[in-house]
Amino acid sequence: MLINQPTIATNGGVRPTYAEVNLTCLTQNFQAIRAKVAPAKVMLVLKANAYGHGMTEVARHLAVQADYLGVAVLEEGILLRELGITKPILVLGGIWSNQIPQYIQHNLTLTASSIERLEQIDAAAGQMGMKAKVHLKIDTGMERIGVHFYSAHTLQEATLKCCRNVEVEGIYSHFASADSADLTYAHLHLERFNEVLHFYEKHSLPAPMRQMANSGAVLQLPEANFDMVRPGILMYGVYLSPEVPHTVQVRPALVWKSRVVYFKVVKPGHPVSYGSTWQSDHLVRVVMVPVCYGDGYFRSMSNKAQVIIRGQKYPQVGWVCMDQIMVNLEWGTAYNGDEVTLIGESDSERVTVEDLAEWAGTIPYEILTNINTRVPRVYVT
Repeated sequence: MLINQPTIATNGGVRPTYAEVNLTCLTQNFQAIRAKVAPAKVMLVLKANAYGHGMTEVARHLAVQADYLGVAVLEEGILLRELGITKPILVLGGIWSNQIPQYIQHNLTLTASSIERLEQIDAAAGQMGMKAKVHLKIDTGMERIGVHFYSAHTLQEATLKCCRNVEVEGIYSHFASADSADLTYAHLHLERFNEVLHFYEKHSLPAPMRQMANSGAVLQLPEANFDMVRPGILMYGVYLSPEVPHTVQVRPALVWKSRVVYFKVVKPGHPVSYGSTWQSDHLVRVVMVPVCYGDGYFRSMSNKAQVIIRGQKYPQVGWVCMDQIMVNLEWGTAYNGDEVTLIGESDSERVTVEDLAEWAGTIPYEILTNINTRVPRVYVT
């Protein structure tokens, strides 16, 4: 067992609220995805603290198996290099021009989404006497970072003229709705990307490494696999929505737990927590659990969430506080120190990331990435 700092410890122990990450499960998920998309390569996406799982330990464990690593910002890429990781790393986010020399210095692959940015990268690499590696970003319908698909030829032509110090290693786009049951727009994205790729055939040029498939596309658009796929949340064992077929079998790698730290009997008509949003009309047993919106347990889940104690599901009641929640046992039994499952399984009961997302009115991505650094990560194999 490995505990990732920072931890909030008492007498050498871990804080009662912690997230446990199963590294063996991550490996199995990765292998299942690789088998599904072969012979395409697989990018390990580590942005946002590896979707809340802890970028440092996940990278140390899985980087050796991945063909490429993906991050969102420069700082994430630099951290991976400081860990001694030598695998190629693509920074998927936008580039601030003043940071370009740092990308090159740390051998990070840049996303080039305009002629101006391409020229800036080329000039910086030339001044440093080094070669920069880029992937061209094509906007096929997200209206986010990337040159529009209908203007992509201008960027592609520029790579033939001004790239003395740049290697155009790849070209990629991103789906806006590959996680939907209706794939009409996703197919349009794919059609547009293929039109952009015709540039290379037209000019009798070898195409750079092509990549487009995210988690949704890995599950239901095999024609989008191209040369490499970049599954995100699927790698961590979470499916995108009930609409998407589970064509790859993965398991959640993270469980979130805490413990009962206080017990009391609450009389009828005595409201619980801020705002007096919940009260019982009869005598109930209520326990306190040290997890809260200060940890990423959303306040919007108040009076909706459920937890598992002693193999039974119980409702969270009253507003979620900054440092604790209250759970109504009715007349059930729990003792100080009893384990509380916030995400995961206990006996025959289960609470999923998707459950928390539904209670919070959000998506599983936001649940995982908001479990913050106050919550220690414990790694098991």
